[in-house]
Amino acid sequence: MSEKKTLVKRLNQTKAFKGLTEKELSWVLYDVGNSAYTMLACSLIPIWFKSLAIGTNPGQITSDQATAYYSIAISIVTIVVALLGPICGAMSDNKDKKKIWFSSSVALGVGGCILNGFAFEWVFFIVMFVITKIFYSASQVFYDSMLVDVTSEDRMDEVSSYGYGWGYIGSCIPFVIALVAYILGPDMLGIIPGKVSVILGFTVTAVWWLIVSLPLMKGYKQTHYVEHNEHAVRKSLLKIFHTIKHIALHDKKVFWFLIAFFLYIDGVGTIIDNCINIGTDLNLDTVGQVVCLLCTQVVAFGGALVFAKLSRKYKTVDLLLVCIVGYFCVCLYALTLHTLVGFAILAFGVGCFQGSIQSLSRSYFTKIIPPENSAEYFGLYDIFSKGASFLGSAVIAWVKLAGGTINIAVAAMAIFFFFGFIFLKIADKKEGARA
Repeated sequence: MSEKKTLVKRLNQTKAFKGLTEKELSWVLYDVGNSAYTMLACSLIPIWFKSLAIGTNPGQITSDQATAYYSIAISIVTIVVALLGPICGAMSDNKDKKKIWFSSSVALGVGGCILNGFAFEWVFFIVMFVITKIFYSASQVFYDSMLVDVTSEDRMDEVSSYGYGWGYIGSCIPFVIALVAYILGPDMLGIIPGKVSVILGFTVTAVWWLIVSLPLMKGYKQTHYVEHNEHAVRKSLLKIFHTIKHIALHDKKVFWFLIAFFLYIDGVGTIIDNCINIGTDLNLDTVGQVVCLLCTQVVAFGGALVFAKLSRKYKTVDLLLVCIVGYFCVCLYALTLHTLVGFAILAFGVGCFQGSIQSLSRSYFTKIIPPENSAEYFGLYDIFSKGASFLGSAVIAWVKLAGGTINIAVAAMAIFFFFGFIFLKIADKKEGARA
């Protein structure tokens, strides 16, 4: 028996993962792996970027410009992923292709993460960040579509929530190492100077991401697929346009859900990507912000598991509506944010709904699409997921470059949640083509 399979079996026997099959657990573990990079991107990467970019030396920029350029970089990622996602998704629907595409995107993302640690000039740093984030996001297209192959429909809500929940907790392990190196590095008698602490943070995260992904990379079996066709790229593009047309004309439930999802997930992604920028623009203590975000991971873990249990009793769409209302309130609360305590309250509110709104959206979408075309549909789903944050990040950049406050920029996200709520209610009343 392989060491990786032994690890999965041992974890499956623990109380925390009891009840998950080996396939489900391997799938959940990838969330534990890639969430480490998500946590780094939400916390320390913006800090490291601003430490390189902000200053009076030739080539350096102001704090407002750094916030705007970082948001623009995120927008570039979302556009690229939005364009590539459907193509990769449709191609990976072919027999035995999904595993290859998934493993390749993970390997390239891990490699980019390591190289990012060696970028000591801000332009190169942000370029490597964009490249790594693209491959990370691409791996999510394939990963999300794997859910239909690893579990049954009646368990999708719970397994999806476990992925996000344990992802939040698991991401804390490599992040704590990176955080300790960041905090103590300059004071450790030169043993870990600032640049080495950055290299250590990226490398530890990349290694964790790779190792925890290995069980899924090895053990995944694609059970829903279409037979391989020649000229895959051209046919995939044609198939995508056919799918878009089919959804718009014949599957109103998916159509209205994707519009709703595009709106409310925009706010979610923007807040996650810019959480540190909120605190730094308000001149809050940097270490205090990062500690708050670390605690938020624990809150998000609990929130995801609570909603996973609630999904057994309540409709998925009703739980999604609760999460949307929660985020709407968080955005309006940002108008009053001026202190570290206020930042902690905001982070707590985000944590309560962060994992739940993502996991429930993923499992709800899985239930209403044809399983044999899951990767193709999830390619479209990721246009609205990864591509949606383009609008939110553009709003952040526009407000900052126009001289507005970060409080106003975050509060503006409330409009996305308002209309997302309305369109999700419409989607819930429509008849789905799958039904």
